[in-house]
Amino acid sequence: MNPHAKLVTSLSLLLGTTITISSNHWVMAWTGLEINTLAIIPLISKSHHPRAIEAAIKYFLVQATASTLILFASMNSAWHTGQWDLTQLTHPTSCLLLTAAIGMKLGLVPFHFWFPEVLQGSSLTTALLLSTMMKFPPITILFMTSHSLNPTLLTTMAIASAALGGWMGLNQTQIRKILAFSSIAHLGWMAIIIIYNPKLTLLTFYLYSLTTTAVFLTLNTIKAVKLSTMMTSWTKTPMLNATLMLTLLSLAGLPPLTGFLPKWLIIQELTKQEMTTAATIIAMLSLLGLFFYLRLAYYSTITLPPNSTNHMKQWHINKPTGSPIAITTSLSILLLPLSPMILTTV
Repeated sequence: MNPHAKLVTSLSLLLGTTITISSNHWVMAWTGLEINTLAIIPLISKSHHPRAIEAAIKYFLVQATASTLILFASMNSAWHTGQWDLTQLTHPTSCLLLTAAIGMKLGLVPFHFWFPEVLQGSSLTTALLLSTMMKFPPITILFMTSHSLNPTLLTTMAIASAALGGWMGLNQTQIRKILAFSSIAHLGWMAIIIIYNPKLTLLTFYLYSLTTTAVFLTLNTIKAVKLSTMMTSWTKTPMLNATLMLTLLSLAGLPPLTGFLPKWLIIQELTKQEMTTAATIIAMLSLLGLFFYLRLAYYSTITLPPNSTNHMKQWHINKPTGSPIAITTSLSILLLPLSPMILTTV
């Protein structure tokens, strides 16, 4: 890709995200989302492969529909209340339309169909952007309007997302699709708690983004896009694969690792809100996700290829992504002891 084009798209992504997260006016928030959508499309379609073009078209159509719904919801709200303030969303129809639109933007069930396909058609770095940075502006809009959303609708969508993200990920062999369904399941955890404790949703999103970044950067370094290519990577970079295993287990939410913190806090908060049934269901559904994370971890570290390779093992990688991988992986694994300090921000 042309460096100038890459610079323009990167700056547009930052600009769109900044406009949305800092705006109080509906039209400005919508404008930021539109800039974001238009900036990511060249990055999705840059390989000129038919699958990438298909992914870009699917992404554009879904995001355009969601943006139209957001504009319609905001106009409906302005018609009934006489103001365009984001936080003053009170009309029930507008709240319903907004929930549907943000669900479509994020990939929440039942608007999730586009997300695995788009991720599969993108490169690993673009897939990382789609899973983390592109989710931030819609989550910010949900955060600002959380007090007026419908709890029953959001809880239903959240549990359905956690269930479907777990079930659909079980049968996949493509790593990007597995991580797409993982993202849908994590969004379920974020959506279920946003009405009761919005700051906890943001904390969950930050920790999810951190762990996913570590996973995608590692996969990009070992050039693994399928489970079969992951099996041969242990013989090349054993240390990197060992840390990838720990990061995947952190993404699954196992106790000594960072990923356990948001799930623990969400279950605790749901219990305080007398939603013990919902907490039990979503905790049980996370076991489905644990299965495919364990499968990925097993493939990356325990499965050895039948033929021995004739080159030296690399304990140190001389690549520019080495430092970001080291930092994100360390944070993805070791933050749980700092939970009292993290809790002061929630």
